Amino acid sequence: MTDLAALVDTVRELVGDGRRRVLLGVTGAPGAGKTTLVQDLRAELQASPPPGSEPDAWVAHVPMDGFHLADAALERRGLRERKGAAETFDAHGYLALLRRLRADTGETVWAPAFERGLEQPLAGAIDVPAAARLVLTEGNYLLLDDDPWPAVAAELDRVWFVDPPEDLRLRRLIARHVAFGKSPEQARLWVRSVDELNAGRVRSTRDRADRVVG
Repeated sequence: MTDLAALVDTVRELVGDGRRRVLLGVTGAPGAGKTTLVQDLRAELQASPPPGSEPDAWVAHVPMDGFHLADAALERRGLRERKGAAETFDAHGYLALLRRLRADTGETVWAPAFERGLEQPLAGAIDVPAAARLVLTEGNYLLLDDDPWPAVAAELDRVWFVDPPEDLRLRRLIARHVAFGKSPEQARLWVRSVDELNAGRVRSTRDRADRVVG
């Protein structure tokens, strides 16, 4: 993978003097390692904050996964077996949140999280303090070309595409499903029948990214 220290330096240059809040998007296919990269970036950036900044406040992490539709909503729409596809997210809600974060009005912004143990979204679980000068946000579909995703991308200062070796990505993805309750057989079936359809859509957006992280 691209050297983490180099990525951290790039982010610091992007933030600059911190007068303006910066939104950095990280995308990639399911299992690519988006969340891991964002967590690693955040830890490194918090360990050495800009002068006068609070380590835990100046950089925030807001995953797109908090905008999963709840299972009850998916069932009403006949989408329960497509969970994780682009149409199973409240994309317009995510866009509205990014616009609030971009406005940088000096107030705390509360965002939803996705509770992996429950496999459900959890409202108001993530606080983005007014002091946050950098918001890291990650999700599969940040660069899709159908509505409202171009507007989502327009709110982001940069979008990076995480693209690890395919065998590694698939191993991670299957292991994640197993860790959250699926049998190995169920995990492999879900990856083949659901995740890989989504991965194909995501891979088609790779060339739109500002940077590819291998």
